[in-house]
Amino acid sequence: MKMEKKAFLEVKHLKKYFPVRNSIGISQVTVKAVDDVTFTLNEGETFCLVGESGCGKSTVGRTILRLTEPTDGEVRFQGEDIFQYDKKELHTVRKDMQMVFQDPFSSLNPRKRIGSILEEPLKIHKIGTSKERTEKVMNLLERVGLQRDQYYRFPYEFSGGQRQRIGLARALSMNPELIICDEPVSALDVSTQSQILNLLLEIQQDLQLTYLFISHDLSVVRHIGDRIGVMYLGKIVESAPTDALFETPKHPYTKALLSAIPIPDPQIEREKIQLRGEIPSPLNPPAGCPFHTRCPFVMDVCKKSVPETREVGQGHLVSCHLYTEENDYAKVVDN
Repeated sequence: MKMEKKAFLEVKHLKKYFPVRNSIGISQVTVKAVDDVTFTLNEGETFCLVGESGCGKSTVGRTILRLTEPTDGEVRFQGEDIFQYDKKELHTVRKDMQMVFQDPFSSLNPRKRIGSILEEPLKIHKIGTSKERTEKVMNLLERVGLQRDQYYRFPYEFSGGQRQRIGLARALSMNPELIICDEPVSALDVSTQSQILNLLLEIQQDLQLTYLFISHDLSVVRHIGDRIGVMYLGKIVESAPTDALFETPKHPYTKALLSAIPIPDPQIEREKIQLRGEIPSPLNPPAGCPFHTRCPFVMDVCKKSVPETREVGQGHLVSCHLYTEENDYAKVVDN
């Protein structure tokens, strides 16, 4: 019998607003980078956040780790709200929650050798002797597909794919339970992307890790994700198991994203959904549904009220007025 997965990361009503100050330092408006985001990450799975650039997905990841302090909301890791942790408690829990950054080169100190960079978190947490730390780092380099003698090299001596392997090795050095991957393959060519993705899947299986995977590429998340959350203007508008999202998307924005994925067969034509207009500014988001200014199925109610999140299938949630109990228009849209 298959065991039920345990939810150990719960994000509830997460908000992160950034004040915008004028020339004399007075805050007049705020950017709602993340606006009421809620989701659950189950033990041992990969939950993916996808959306256009600027939708707030990277801010979600950084706020969960408190690299950016939240405006409001809760993040419960193994049942405890880490937003209530003091500095000492946060220092302890950081061993179990690590991050792989989008740009590996900017996250590596160019003046230090790779070995020194990878040993730094072990020194901070006072793990092992100097000899033990060196041996562990060399083993980690081998684990991510590099050579032990590359311990002595500098970051500029590596390719982009190799630097991303180093970033993964640094995250693994603390034996974490959760890794947040922020666009880890977006700067790599396609062949290198597949190598890194396969490495992530292999390490996840071997070490029983849980991933929050952030990306703008739906083809990538289909390969690695168990569940997907689609973000638009700071909100999750749809979330579902990966197969359900690709086979039966509900939200008009999700359908537009999927229609833009190229099909590697010139004989097959897919009807593309053209979204009108530009993404609204988070400085002045529209009232009601944030997507109504670009939605091809917009109704009057969309301009006035924010849609509730409803379950339209097993584990399939959508925030759209088309899917209210009294609205049968969704049947037409889905068909």
